[in-house]
Amino acid sequence: MNDVAPFTGPQAKPWINELAPYQPGKAKAKDGRALKKLSANENPLGCAPAALAILRGEGDTAPSGDDGARYPDPDCTALRSALGAHHQLPPEQIICGTGSDELLNLAAQAYAAQGDEIIHVRYGFAVYDIATRRIGATPVVVPDAHYASDLDAILAAITPRTRVIYLANPNNPTGTMVSDADMAAFHAALPPHILLVLDQAYAEYLDDDGPQAFDLARTANNVLITRTFSKIYGLAAQRIGYAFGAPALIDTLNRIRAPFNVTTTGQATAIAALGDQHFVQQSRAHNNTWRDWLTREIGALGNGGLTAIASHANFLLVRFDGALTAEAALNGLADQGYMTRWLPGQGLPDCLRITIGDEADMRSVAAILRQLVQQADQL
Repeated sequence: MNDVAPFTGPQAKPWINELAPYQPGKAKAKDGRALKKLSANENPLGCAPAALAILRGEGDTAPSGDDGARYPDPDCTALRSALGAHHQLPPEQIICGTGSDELLNLAAQAYAAQGDEIIHVRYGFAVYDIATRRIGATPVVVPDAHYASDLDAILAAITPRTRVIYLANPNNPTGTMVSDADMAAFHAALPPHILLVLDQAYAEYLDDDGPQAFDLARTANNVLITRTFSKIYGLAAQRIGYAFGAPALIDTLNRIRAPFNVTTTGQATAIAALGDQHFVQQSRAHNNTWRDWLTREIGALGNGGLTAIASHANFLLVRFDGALTAEAALNGLADQGYMTRWLPGQGLPDCLRITIGDEADMRSVAAILRQLVQQADQL
């Protein structure tokens, strides 16, 4: 038997080797078949026509071929101006990033270090744990209350080493929501040196667009709001996110963000998408209609052990407590052409997260689940 020589090259920091890499939503079956992707919370309507035209190189605002050889505006000046006008925010207090993921990671990098603690809820976005561990900080995971963020439990988990709290609202993967009033009271109870990162990737799916969250960040020095163009705006492939916060927060993040982090095409498509609020309203209405419809359909399968958690986002978390397991449902849906997201790695082995697709998708998914429940009950 040959001995294997120990690796003698560069050694990563020990906490990096302990990281579990982020697992994106899959689009293929185990045998390689392409499936209809209901695993990544993408907009089934695509993106706004004006943004699509830019991606096709059409229109006066589309980048020219010569622009490909030149660096993009490093400050996203026009995009920040458009965001400021749309949300009535000072553009100088906005920072743009490679999706909101970059900004979530920058928050941990800027305000925590090895030995510090960062809090997130048990059923939270997987990036929070990665952002925490990559800098050597300690993740403090707080139990949820019936799949919703337990604000009292978060407050109780704070120690002298706490530096950052991540809180998605609406939450992913549960779809649950903390009210503006509860959020304001929660923030008032926080020590001022702790950074509260409010991840609002799904805010545009709310009927009121969550306006009070921006109000909180307008007046507080320790609140950072992150948002993305990947969800309702349908620009996931372009990787564009942004954050709003106090001037000192934005100045700090700008010091460590990647230069030229949003492409020229990305900036142009985001501005075009932001300017088409009719598309946003259409996407929200479609989502509300078919999310509520699928919720009712799953509710009708309650005797089969299925429960849909009330959602404020563009997906449903479905719990399987009967003869049909979440894993069996995942495989059964895949056999008939649909990829959903099974969540054992996030402590939810009995759940699937199902993105709201188009009408045909939703009717098909409901019919498949009904069939799978009947088959499981007969075994």
